[in-house]
Amino acid sequence: MSDSEILGLLRQGRLEEAFTQLVNNYSERLYWHVRTIVGTHEDADDVVQDAFLKIWNALPSFRGEAQLFTWVWRIATNEAINHAKHEDRRSSSDLDSVPERPEVSGTDGDKAQMLLTKAIATLPAKQRAVFSLRYFEELPYEEISRMLHTSTGALKASYHFAERKVRDYILNNSQDI
Repeated sequence: MSDSEILGLLRQGRLEEAFTQLVNNYSERLYWHVRTIVGTHEDADDVVQDAFLKIWNALPSFRGEAQLFTWVWRIATNEAINHAKHEDRRSSSDLDSVPERPEVSGTDGDKAQMLLTKAIATLPAKQRAVFSLRYFEELPYEEISRMLHTSTGALKASYHFAERKVRDYILNNSQDI
């Protein structure tokens, strides 16, 4: 179901139906997006659940000033960043605990993917979010700007620094492949 059809359900007061469609449309993409920020399956599940709870609570007041996708993504991204910051403060990152996706089997491509995952995990939470939204989701800076309430210039700088850190990490650890 398209976002405009979901908005139609909202306007008709059919909140549960609209929410169910939002979950159907976005849960998997949100999960993988959040997982790149928080790192583990368990944390990603918790953060996505918390994000959908916030979405459910805020759905009746959604005014349509932003696109539905942008609004949902912003809530999930903010939840992930807050969670990651809390975890970063609670304990230092243990890069060996960065999970592999279930399909990883040990090929050079899989090892390269794992190296990229470890490199991303070294980034501060907000840089992980910016990197994920730009690199994996291929969102334009303007849309990321609306999601994170950050200027486009600051996002470009943040992405540039994140990209450099990821590249340097990979170059310095590529012997692991």
